[in-house]
Formats: sequence, C-alpha cells, structure tokens
Amino acid sequence: MKKKVNWGIIGLGKIANKFAEDLQLSNTAVLHAVASRNEERARNFGEKHKSVKFYTSYEELADDPEIDVIYVATPHTFHFENTMMCLKKGKGVLCEKPMGIDVQEVEIMVREARSRNLFLMEGLWTRFMPSINKLMEILENKAIGDILFVRADFGFKADAHPEGRLFNKKLGGGSLMDLGIYPVYLSLLALGIPLDIKCMARMTTTEVDATCSMLLNYENGAKAILESTLEAETPSEAYIHGSKGSLKLHSRFHQAEKITITQNGTKEVFNLEYEGNGFIHEIEEVNDCLLRGEIESSKLPLKTSIEVSHLIDRIKKEIGLDYKTKIASHKA
Repeated sequence: MKKKVNWGIIGLGKIANKFAEDLQLSNTAVLHAVASRNEERARNFGEKHKSVKFYTSYEELADDPEIDVIYVATPHTFHFENTMMCLKKGKGVLCEKPMGIDVQEVEIMVREARSRNLFLMEGLWTRFMPSINKLMEILENKAIGDILFVRADFGFKADAHPEGRLFNKKLGGGSLMDLGIYPVYLSLLALGIPLDIKCMARMTTTEVDATCSMLLNYENGAKAILESTLEAETPSEAYIHGSKGSLKLHSRFHQAEKITITQNGTKEVFNLEYEGNGFIHEIEEVNDCLLRGEIESSKLPLKTSIEVSHLIDRIKKEIGLDYKTKIASHKA
C-alpha cells in the first residue's frame, strides 16, 4: 500500500501559507507542487514550503500524474470551477470552505466526484480540531442532556476596502460566507436542520452582509442564536445549553483549545490544544482517507456539506444576498 500522499496547492494566499506550514508536520504528506498564475509568487511559495515543483497554471498542476490530492484555496467564487477542473483531471480535492457559493454548485461537485470515484471534502477544518472531537463525544453521550439552545458568534473588525476579498461581491465577500459558516455548522452538529429561520443583516454598499444575525427554530422547540460580523471584535464564543448542564467553547470557538462544562454549580474544564496552525488535523484526515482508498470522510461527509450549503442558501434568501452565479455553463 502507498505510504505517502502527494499534495498540490492552488491559490497561494494567506490560508494556503498556513496550510503548507502544517503539511510539513505530517509524516504521510508531501507537498509535491504549488501553482499561481504569478510565476514569482509560485516560485517563492514553493521555495518557502519546500515544494518539489511549482507551476504557473492550475491546469498544469492538475495534469501532474504524481499528485494525489489538490487543496483549492482560491477565493470563494472560484471554488466551483477550480474543483471541477481538478476532478475532471482525475484528482482528489480538499476545497476550502465554503465549498460552493450555493448548494447547486456543491451538489454538482459531489456528483462529479462520486461519478469518478474521487475523494472530495470541504475544508471545514474546525471539524477535526481536538475540541470539536471532544464536543461530539459530549453530545453523543448526552452529558449535558437534551440540547435546548445554541448561541455562537464570530466577528472581527475588517478593513472595509470595497475591492478587498471580504467585501467584494464578485469574490463571494460578506460575513456570512467567510465567518457565519462556522456558527451555522456548529448549529448543524448540535441540533441538525432547523424547521424555520429568521435572519437580518446590515448590508454594505458592495451588496454583501457586514453583519448577519440568525435565529433558527427546531421542530422540538430548540433554538440557535447565531451571529457573524466584519464590523466589530466580538467574543467569538459558543455556548450549548442542555437540560442537564451547559457547555462553553472558548474563543475562538471554531478553533477552541478549551471546553468548560457547567453542571449543578460545578465546572469541568478540558484543555484540548491543536497542533501547528490547526490545519494538520484535517490534513491527516484526508491522508488517512486516501491511504485507505476512501472517497469521503466519515467525520465530514459530503451530505453534511450539502446541508450546510443549503442552510446558508436559506439565510442568503432571508437577507437578500445573491451572488448571481452562472451555474448552467459549468454543468458536468
């Protein structure tokens, strides 16, 4: 059986740098190639992170027969076309979140991967953090009883440059797609799919949300109160309240290193540090899946990515956020 996984990276920005640093921590991963349309950037990134090769086109990288899986770290609105290109060239893909700009894109990507028997996973790195693994154990054991409500926020004050990635509609900007996906995903882990939702947002002059507030209602009466913002530094904590106690994921909750459980006035604290920049845990999940011949992760199945995207689409509709994707021209 193959012992090493050869990685390629396309889109060489800030997140890709942190990801490439964590690839060095893995005993089973090799950074085989990186690609940027800017030759100097590709060369410099490759040298910095000890990549075997560098390319000046994404297509050339995807054509490299030695690459097993490609990390797609381009801006949101390019995830679909970049991932589809890699899949059609026979490569497995780890696509940075959000996997697609809407659920239709995600469903097409999933069908493509499955039809070709190729690995595909969304880069929701939070799922593989030690703290979230512990959270799942706590929830499955009903340690805090039946979940009554979830409260989670994620916010920081961003540079409000209209052409910057976070506020540019053409790049999938806005707080919901960049930050809100984490509270939304946590609500799915804890409570599943909501019965109905109520959402409000403050929109920018570039027609994306600067702040998004979400209230989710569930069939059993449970509630989730979620918020994302690019306008202020918020606690970025998460609380899950149950019939037997409460749980806190400390800041920033999507990469928490501490969980506190409160029951009957007593507190139990779990210290759960992550390695490197935190990406190593999802990297090892992908490596393990590929080395076992699996085409999706049991911890983050493609069904979940479809559910996350569908829920975000419902929120987008509520707040009047529309990226106007032209999906028809990309159908497989």
